[in-house]
Amino acid sequence: MTDSDRVLCTITDGVADVRLNRADKRNALDAAMFGAIAATGEELRHTPGVRAVVLSGEGASFCAGLDFSSFQAMAGGEGTGVRVEVAIPEDSPVHALGQHAVYVWRQIPAPVIAAVHGHALGGGFQLALGADLRIVHPNVQMSVLEIRWGLIPDMCGTMLLPPLVGLEAAKELTFTGRMIDGAEAVRLGLASRMADDPRAEALALARELAGKSPQALRVGKQLLEGAGRVGLSDGFKAEQTGIRSLIGSPDQVEAVKAFFEKRPPVFVD
Repeated sequence: MTDSDRVLCTITDGVADVRLNRADKRNALDAAMFGAIAATGEELRHTPGVRAVVLSGEGASFCAGLDFSSFQAMAGGEGTGVRVEVAIPEDSPVHALGQHAVYVWRQIPAPVIAAVHGHALGGGFQLALGADLRIVHPNVQMSVLEIRWGLIPDMCGTMLLPPLVGLEAAKELTFTGRMIDGAEAVRLGLASRMADDPRAEALALARELAGKSPQALRVGKQLLEGAGRVGLSDGFKAEQTGIRSLIGSPDQVEAVKAFFEKRPPVFVD
């Protein structure tokens, strides 16, 4: 994959290392950033051989949210100030570019890990929610900050936050816009762990996941994404369809053989 001005992406041994690249603005979201994030996620979604993804930000912060110029445009009655045309795939449930930039990471078949440091505010907070797992710095500052600007989270946050923290906590965070640090993020269920170097920790976890059956990871992610969103009967049916697709497959046979032969498995992607 080639690097863009706003998002850098390299793939090594099945691990995609994606970095927001607007460090001078704390990776704030403007039109170019929205487009680059969505385009990078969409490309990874269709790139063979990607077994795990790490999403992080260059510089002092993960993502400080919407660029101040957009808020200034709103104050002048000019809308958001975001003007960019990016096609939203027909199979996506989203209705706007900001939603696409977040939800595309849920649509990538491989696990996505967000390494969050510095600030993850508003749109940056919601971008982190698009990942499957989050590793945060102890001193991270995270907030559903939209209430400060008289807004609501509109980048999938209202749908992705409640399953992580529960409905009441999601309402409290959304209504108050208060800051939370790494310890509270873990306690609430927003993050799986803290680390002094979240990106290094995320890359280590991604390399570990890249060594597991890619087919099993994809099926597992797809099924877990449906939890709470589909009826029990449909969910249980999908579970059985998934297990039948795995049992006896080359990757599943290799996983068993490698375990008993006490060697690392070699999976065929």
